Amino acid sequence: MSIADSAMTREVLRDISKRPVDISQLHVHVARGIVYLQGRIDKVRGYHDDADLNEELNIILKLLKEKPGIRDVCCEVEFEGPGIIERMTPQKRRGYS
Repeated sequence: MSIADSAMTREVLRDISKRPVDISQLHVHVARGIVYLQGRIDKVRGYHDDADLNEELNIILKLLKEKPGIRDVCCEVEFEGPGIIERMTPQKRRGYS
């Protein structure tokens, strides 16, 4: 990965982290001006419970496509299914309910 790609990856991560989504399971990298998003996004627990992840993803994609130096965005992101609380074991879940 070139220095420019590394710098752009950091910028993209910074921009995405400003949105109210959990990106801890999202892999982001930039290669030759193309952003690759792979993995999963979730709602941030206890924050914006009514947030629409589909709408948030569309906002993120629009922001990235308008960013200078970005030629394209390849998005392989999932967000349907159980949230983090539902994926926890019952023992761990007791502390978060």
